[in-house]
Amino acid sequence: MGLGRRLYRGEIDVDFVGRWKLWYGLSGLLLVISLAGLLINGLNLGVEFKGGSVFSFSAPSASIEQIRETFQDEGVHQPIVQTAGERWRVTTETLSEGTLNQVQTAISKDFNAPVNQIDVQSIGASWGGEVSQKAWIGLGVFMLAIILYLSMAFEPKMALAAIVALIHDLVITAGVYAWSGFEVTPATLLGFLTILGYSLYDAVVVFDMIKEVTAKLGHTSKQTYSMAANNALNHTLIRSLNTSLVAILPVAAILFIGTTLLGAGTLKDLALALFVGMIVGTYSSLCVATPLLVTLKEREPKYQAIAKRLASTGGGKGAKGSKSAAVAKR
Repeated sequence: MGLGRRLYRGEIDVDFVGRWKLWYGLSGLLLVISLAGLLINGLNLGVEFKGGSVFSFSAPSASIEQIRETFQDEGVHQPIVQTAGERWRVTTETLSEGTLNQVQTAISKDFNAPVNQIDVQSIGASWGGEVSQKAWIGLGVFMLAIILYLSMAFEPKMALAAIVALIHDLVITAGVYAWSGFEVTPATLLGFLTILGYSLYDAVVVFDMIKEVTAKLGHTSKQTYSMAANNALNHTLIRSLNTSLVAILPVAAILFIGTTLLGAGTLKDLALALFVGMIVGTYSSLCVATPLLVTLKEREPKYQAIAKRLASTGGGKGAKGSKSAAVAKR
């Protein structure tokens, strides 16, 4: 409680920028693990992207094993069975018209489900490829809009730092999906776009404060760029944490309570992306975007001169002070 009150009052000064090696090392490890998952397991794409057949029906007394056995007896390979209360959703490879009718009959016979109440949907691979293409186009347009906005509102180096943080968030979230085996559906893509917007919001708040603080730096300044940026980051810290906590709590309720206790399995596709993305997005805006921005800005002659002058007078101690001096000597 004492730590929380001190943090809320702004009495704790965390050296985010000075610990850049720790953050870069942690992010590097997470990225390697995520990329390994994507290369080894790949993403479990939903039927909307790769094509297939989907059966939806009600069977209150059935078990996952019984439903899987019914489908396998009809020659269906590796059916994906999901439940939402008494309702079942089974995804299979693309089936012929004859096999679809056979499976419907088997479901009706084994689980007393009227044939006319068994919903069947078939999606072709070409349609799934079109959905995937549109998803990539949408993501590309979104990223381009972010670059243009940040370049106009701030400067290109801030835009670059924010884009790197966004890619960092996307890769780690995708890695979680690869290792967990969660299905990637259109709802997942909506979650991805949501966390991109959320991560961007957090980065804009931090960068706006950094821009305001560092605009006052001059040849007689008593702070290096890294020290000023770290102070700005600490001033927005409690706001970032409060915003993240308020956003994460309802998403956690959907993910853990909604899918586990209430059986709303379709919600997990969206909730997992939001839950992981919000946590990683908060981390990246504090520990990735800002240190990267400082690394880029400290190479500018203006800030190198300030760091060199403070290092010669012993005034450059503090957040990333040693690195500022090293950059100034290059």
